[in-house]
Amino acid sequence: MANTKSAQKRIRQTKKRTERNRYYRTRIKTITKNVEKAVEAGDYAKALEYWKVANKKFQSYINKGILKKNTARRKISRLHKLVKSIEPAS
Repeated sequence: MANTKSAQKRIRQTKKRTERNRYYRTRIKTITKNVEKAVEAGDYAKALEYWKVANKKFQSYINKGILKKNTARRKISRLHKLVKSIEPAS
């Protein structure tokens, strides 16, 4: 156990940050999986809808400092490439 006040505070902060990071990490995975599942099912409209949600969420995560700009954009780009792969010919 920590002996100093500053060490005790660090433990409290670490717990809070760990919980927050776990929430966002699982949220990012869920958002990504939604797009991937829609692509696997071949449902272009649903995949595009999920991609738009992912784009919006990842942009907000950039603003909050949760994701780095290039990381979020790389993820969005890869998801968009997936969605475009099942786009119906028009």
